[in-house]
Amino acid sequence: MDFQKKIQEIRHGAEGILLGKELQIREVLCAFLAGGNVLLVDVPGTGKTTLAKAFAGLLSLDSRRIQFTPDVMPSDLMGFSVYRPDKGEFVYEEGELFKNLVLADEINRANTKTQSALLEAMEEHQITVEGVTRELPNPFMVIATQNPVGAEGTQALPEAEVDRFMISLSLGFPDEESEISMAKRSSRKQAVDDLTPVISKEEFLEMQDACEEVTITDELYSYIARLVRATRTDESLLRGASPRATLSLVRMAKASAFADERDFVIPSDIMQQFPYVIGHRLTLTREAEESQVSRAEVIERLLSEVKQ
Repeated sequence: MDFQKKIQEIRHGAEGILLGKELQIREVLCAFLAGGNVLLVDVPGTGKTTLAKAFAGLLSLDSRRIQFTPDVMPSDLMGFSVYRPDKGEFVYEEGELFKNLVLADEINRANTKTQSALLEAMEEHQITVEGVTRELPNPFMVIATQNPVGAEGTQALPEAEVDRFMISLSLGFPDEESEISMAKRSSRKQAVDDLTPVISKEEFLEMQDACEEVTITDELYSYIARLVRATRTDESLLRGASPRATLSLVRMAKASAFADERDFVIPSDIMQQFPYVIGHRLTLTREAEESQVSRAEVIERLLSEVKQ
């Protein structure tokens, strides 16, 4: 299989649905190649759901959209046992998570117990219900959308859950030209429904395996570790990134190289992916917030101070 040709076809198909979002589409594709989960932080109506549906169609993935509200319970996600009189026994019914690609829409509107139900699924691709562990489909990935914290009915996500997202990014509003083109188009929903799969599920798994074979030198492994460790000592940060961030940065750097038709990582892959991998994992100190220091400024400083 010509992996690079397929990658270009996937990107082209998604870019035809979400106009003017080439960079964001590339990042989400890289996260999927790396087997990671994606957190999209945006106001409603910017195309987050459309993005998830487009990738599900292009990659031949079984998908499900879950609208998170305060009344969604863990059993809705993980499943539960119901008594069947005809069988005279309890039978397990699968929950909403048993799909390849799960869109957790407005995840920060759910209660903390329901959010916690996602932790095992996102990290280990399995769930444990009533003492029995069940494997989720392969591949398994989550795209979660999060309204800006402070919006009505929202709450901050638990740190343990945030850390399980490989990358975080924002789609943002379209530029003027893209918005005009969007307005002229009859139906974005119809465009998504008309998408033709580019690869099969099995071929996508092969692509993930090939991405894992991309090489990184010892010097660049050291560079990655020093970048992540620098977040733990920066005076503007109350809390830096965990070792899971180091692993995520390695995998995203490999995916970035793979998307650019290379079988080896170069420093620019790491520098390009660092903001997406690290940004949502950082907690600013109160002093930094009062001084209006942003996470983006901290990340930019770290990239300039840590030598390759």
